[in-house]
Amino acid sequence: MKIPFVDLKAQYQTLKTEIDSAIANVIADTAFIGGSSNKYVTKFEKEFAEFLNIKHVISCANGTDSIEILLEAHGIKSGDEVIVPALTWISTSEAVGRVGAKPVFVDVCSDTLLMDLQKIGEKITSRTKAIIPVHLYGNAVDMETVMQIAEKYNLVVIEDCAQAHEASFNGKMVGSYGHSSSFSFYPGKNLGAYGDAGCITTNNDQVAAKCKMIANHGQLEKHNHVIEGRNSRMDGIHAAILSVKLKYLHNWNVMRNEHANYLNEGLDKKKFILPVVNKNAKHVFHLYVIRNRSRDQLKKYLYDQGIETAIHYPTALPFLQAYEKLGHTTKDFPIAFSVTQQIISLPMFPELTKEQLDHMITVLNKFEN
Repeated sequence: MKIPFVDLKAQYQTLKTEIDSAIANVIADTAFIGGSSNKYVTKFEKEFAEFLNIKHVISCANGTDSIEILLEAHGIKSGDEVIVPALTWISTSEAVGRVGAKPVFVDVCSDTLLMDLQKIGEKITSRTKAIIPVHLYGNAVDMETVMQIAEKYNLVVIEDCAQAHEASFNGKMVGSYGHSSSFSFYPGKNLGAYGDAGCITTNNDQVAAKCKMIANHGQLEKHNHVIEGRNSRMDGIHAAILSVKLKYLHNWNVMRNEHANYLNEGLDKKKFILPVVNKNAKHVFHLYVIRNRSRDQLKKYLYDQGIETAIHYPTALPFLQAYEKLGHTTKDFPIAFSVTQQIISLPMFPELTKEQLDHMITVLNKFEN
């Protein structure tokens, strides 16, 4: 049995009529480029704002842009420091560096692999201006504690929700806790476009206005360039597709949780460390990540059995070549370093069948370290 890591074709087949119609409508209206004049983009922005119960959604070209635009809108600049987790995709720290600031890494918790909030205080200096908590793998960070820390030290909080569409903490959805938030709609996300796309969310009118200008060449309206901005707009086709998919997001997340629970029940807990849901969090299992001390052998074994896997992420951020200049050693982030030798992401998507899940469990439980 062949099991892909993600099956976007299966998802498309279930929505084919709606997706094809949405794309055809955009083409018929030639509504290709995003902005306030694109009815498909503005429609999705309104729908996603209502979904999150947030005042402003500003669409942009991708999730990485959304973080960088937010940092600029909040006035983060050269000489500033921004706290980020040591384990996540590089977009989070990359955006910090691109605005001239310094990413300051914090190790992760050994169970959830989320940023260890107890270690933030020791990283704060007079140059610290912001915190970017990442809801890694779809697991919600304790945002109440993050906001308490931010208030104590007068810091901006930008939530990275790229992997956490509809995740929540204490019943409140991520993306609505921080001063601002970033979302990615990369195709493989729980809510994904058919190419790169992203958005910014905030309740702050001034931040929203600044982000809109930055993302659209610094314009208030066409040809009125107030600042130097950039070209970072969501295409009309992506917006129309996202409007279709948004209606199904909740049910898809329910299915992801059902699949994760099924795997949790079936997998041998003596052989594998299974995902831990953060206390008081609702996980949406963008990724289902287990750990095994013989990870590389396990990955090859599963490949030979027709099960596609991935590693998120093989190298913790402080140890990438991009950050050699910071001079970190493995002793600085022992947990992030050690878990990257063990983690492996198994197939996780709503359309997984019971037969596929049973096959994964059977094959995994036969693995010998």
